[in-house]
Amino acid sequence: MSRWKNCCIGRNGKKIRRYYPKLGNGRKPYWLSVMLRLYCMQLFYNLSDPAIEEAMYEIKSMRRFAGLSLTDLLQEEATILIFCHLLERYRLGHKLFKEINEYLDESGLILKKGTIIDASIIAVPASTKKKAGQRDPQVHQTKGRQ
Repeated sequence: MSRWKNCCIGRNGKKIRRYYPKLGNGRKPYWLSVMLRLYCMQLFYNLSDPAIEEAMYEIKSMRRFAGLSLTDLLQEEATILIFCHLLERYRLGHKLFKEINEYLDESGLILKKGTIIDASIIAVPASTKKKAGQRDPQVHQTKGRQ
């Protein structure tokens, strides 16, 4: 994680910090490192601003990646949107991902578009046959007790 932090925050943080809001100009700015990680996760998982905000409340691994705990104040979608606009205005998003891709290449990793799947297990009757006597091809079962 520290190598990722250096890649994502270290090199790019200097470029972005020049344009990032300063303390004393309106609301207190949120941690730049967290905002960068939220932006990266949005792009990695194709999440909207409301979806990344919701994910910070519901998905522990994403919250950990962002460097947040349950007790930290989480950002609302408007703040995330303003940050995305800042990156677009100064054309920093392209530079950010160029650095990230170089880091991944050096590490022997490949980044592909991700998908988040919610696979809830629910209790259902033992028979999965339809009235016609055939099994539903879309129904799958788990083994053992959950």
